[in-house]
Amino acid sequence: MAVTRRWGLLPAVAALGTLFVVPPAQPVVKTETFMTAETTGLLLIEGGECFSDPTYSPGAGERIVLYTPCAGGADNQSYGFTHAPDGPYDRAALTSFAWKSCGELYTELWGGTRVDGLDHYPIMPTAETWADGDRDVMCAVYRRTGRLTGSALPAQR
Repeated sequence: MAVTRRWGLLPAVAALGTLFVVPPAQPVVKTETFMTAETTGLLLIEGGECFSDPTYSPGAGERIVLYTPCAGGADNQSYGFTHAPDGPYDRAALTSFAWKSCGELYTELWGGTRVDGLDHYPIMPTAETWADGDRDVMCAVYRRTGRLTGSALPAQR
């Protein structure tokens, strides 16, 4: 009498499947060093527009960001700009100003409440762009655990 294996290949397939389990994404934290005003493509982004994280472009030979429609999902969204005071370039002072002013703008737009999973970071001028007169800090929002699923901006009141 032949013995029929009831489970067949199921245990082997199940064991193989554990090799391909994708761990949950680690939360991403973006800081003022994530990208700068010198990141190619960034100066084309306007307030309220969505854009990609910087990725290396073989054609450009450098890291670039691209405009991305918010409706299709995006990595980041600009929610405004602040203007740093004139003076000599001081990285530490500019960093402090950028975080404070972007935080205040975030609080103003979202009413002081933290939206679950949404965080912000500043994109600052560099010494080189500062020397050319750039005083604008872009404030951007992103989701720590994935992409934005549309515009993150609150509805107009």
